[in-house]
Amino acid sequence: MKRIVFAIAFCGLVVTTSAPITAQTLAVDDPVLKNIWTEAIENSQLERLASELMDGFGTRLTGSRQYQAAHQWAVDTFTGWGIEAENEQYGTWVGWERGITHVDLLEPWVRTLDAMSHAWSPGTKRPVKAEAVIVPTVANAAEFQAWLPEVDGKFVLVSFPEPTGRPDAVWEASATPASFEKMQEERNAARQAFAENYNNAGFEGRRPEGALVAALEEAGAVGILSMNWMGGWGTDRVFSGSTEEILSVQLALEDYTMVYRMAKNGLNPVLEIEAESENMGPQPALNTIAMIPGTEKPDEYVVLMGHFDTVSGAYGACDNTTGSLMMMEALRILKKYYPNPKRTIVVGLWGSEEQGLNGSRAFVEDHPEIMDGLQAGFNQDNGTGRIVRMSDMGFIDAGP
Repeated sequence: MKRIVFAIAFCGLVVTTSAPITAQTLAVDDPVLKNIWTEAIENSQLERLASELMDGFGTRLTGSRQYQAAHQWAVDTFTGWGIEAENEQYGTWVGWERGITHVDLLEPWVRTLDAMSHAWSPGTKRPVKAEAVIVPTVANAAEFQAWLPEVDGKFVLVSFPEPTGRPDAVWEASATPASFEKMQEERNAARQAFAENYNNAGFEGRRPEGALVAALEEAGAVGILSMNWMGGWGTDRVFSGSTEEILSVQLALEDYTMVYRMAKNGLNPVLEIEAESENMGPQPALNTIAMIPGTEKPDEYVVLMGHFDTVSGAYGACDNTTGSLMMMEALRILKKYYPNPKRTIVVGLWGSEEQGLNGSRAFVEDHPEIMDGLQAGFNQDNGTGRIVRMSDMGFIDAGP
């Protein structure tokens, strides 16, 4: 995540405190700043905006219909406040949308599992029934290649099976120090062994899954099963762009580890998967740009920014709806109480950041005049928690 934080006069928009709101005061007499502070504290629009954006549009995967509609909502919201705004197209991205994902364990007993297809995964024309297997422990690539034909017609589990679904903070609070330490040591050793087995199989590197999936697909596997756990409650995350050729489904932690244990212990689990998806071809990739023109120095710019797209598995409350809405709310309040700034104030809501910072990079290329006149840039993408610092992000002259 990007870590330079917009935390000047508008920090009251998102900071939580143990003191009651009425006890907060602004230690300056400037009437404009007082109006800004009062508006942010007593007339915040953040909750309404969050509901409209997240509940109204859901996930905003780049290229999806929800992504397009949400960018238009942002423009309409800005213009409703009397602020100049437009969507700028800087390219295209493959449009893809998820339908239902239904996964049932059929053997050795029956249960419906918590699952979701990965972004850009193909769907199934009909329910697919197959055994689920794991990659065995191998000494070298030759052993892996000798085993590989066995995946023909099967689902393959490719993620590390987390030994516990409890966050470390819960362990630390509830376990004895000895059991907490033992769990960590055993988990770390298991992770290392899992990664080393991928290396032995010939798939080295920081993220070997891509090459492994390609090999499994070529060998006839009908689907890939994975699990990515971020270390807390309710934080399974569906990463974007896992594959475009083979069915790829993510299971929730408890269900994934259960199926993994079954396969490892010779229980031969059989799953049936039905997954709907729609590939819509190239779709516009957008940035939403809004601005209040400067009066004295219109060719000098202050840019407030956050990325507007999300991954496909959630509507991105903390990555980065909070940052985007903070910038929208900031511009709303500025328009109301500081409508004639000296410099031009720009809000940029970037698209396709999750696929490689594409929106912000495109803005830099498309707007050399703003880059030449840039006086300050404030980016918020720090996820949850209080704003506690600002970073100059390597611009060594920015600190002074």
